[in-house]
Amino acid sequence: MPSTDSILRYPGGKSQLSKYVAHLIKQNKSSGTYIEPFAGGFGIALHLLLNNQVDRIVMNDYDPSIYSVWYATINMPEEIISLIDQADVTLTEWYKQRSIHEKSCKDPKSLENAFSTLFLNRTNISGIIQGGPIGGQSQAGKYKIDCRFNKETLKQKIRRIAASKDRIILSNLDAKDFICTELPNYDSKDSFIFFDPPYFKQGRNLYLSFPSNVEHKILAENIVDLIDYKWITTYDHEEEILNLYRPYVQSFEYNLRYSANQKKIAKEYLFASKLTKIDSYDNVNLTKI
Repeated sequence: MPSTDSILRYPGGKSQLSKYVAHLIKQNKSSGTYIEPFAGGFGIALHLLLNNQVDRIVMNDYDPSIYSVWYATINMPEEIISLIDQADVTLTEWYKQRSIHEKSCKDPKSLENAFSTLFLNRTNISGIIQGGPIGGQSQAGKYKIDCRFNKETLKQKIRRIAASKDRIILSNLDAKDFICTELPNYDSKDSFIFFDPPYFKQGRNLYLSFPSNVEHKILAENIVDLIDYKWITTYDHEEEILNLYRPYVQSFEYNLRYSANQKKIAKEYLFASKLTKIDSYDNVNLTKI
């Protein structure tokens, strides 16, 4: 599994596209502000920021648990580091943190929500919060519950991210509200947006918050209206999604390696505004459709 700058393991995360997105930002001369309305694991944004390929990043995520992790990382780094140090990465602790998460998961600024989310993410299969522990309840599998919970690595990442807090803008809005109320605050000429919504078909199985089919349609309408911005959108390979975007924007297929539940290579869609200069690069080979 490739190393990322994120502290979260995120189902369907796009960290493997970091070099590609950096290439597009350079091609489009849009290194001022990088924006992710569905931040999730925040892997690409952190890569761009920590390698000084953009001036600042904007992270938005509607899920209060995911948002709480980033809020705590930026605003309470030593508190969450202390909890990492104190934690026994065992099944007993897993049950404790699952219970804490059930009680605190609606509070986007709760340290308890942040740490329980982080703990479950790092100890569950594929990072899925609703999933079971790595190694199963019997811990008889090849990998045990603590195999993705490297305390020193997590602490280093948290401190490195927190040190750049002045270049990170956080928000906890529904994506369509973010597009309508926050996006106009950023210069369209010097910004680049990456929309990576939850999977159309598998979203309910992987995420705590996911759009309904109607919400996917509304989101598509909001995105394709952003004709003055440089943006890309990635989606799972579903005909319903293609029909929402293809008539209005640049549309492509490409292959992506998934790691949610099982490792495989599958096709995805990539859409881009007509203003965006886009081409194949690195591990992304686009086929126009």
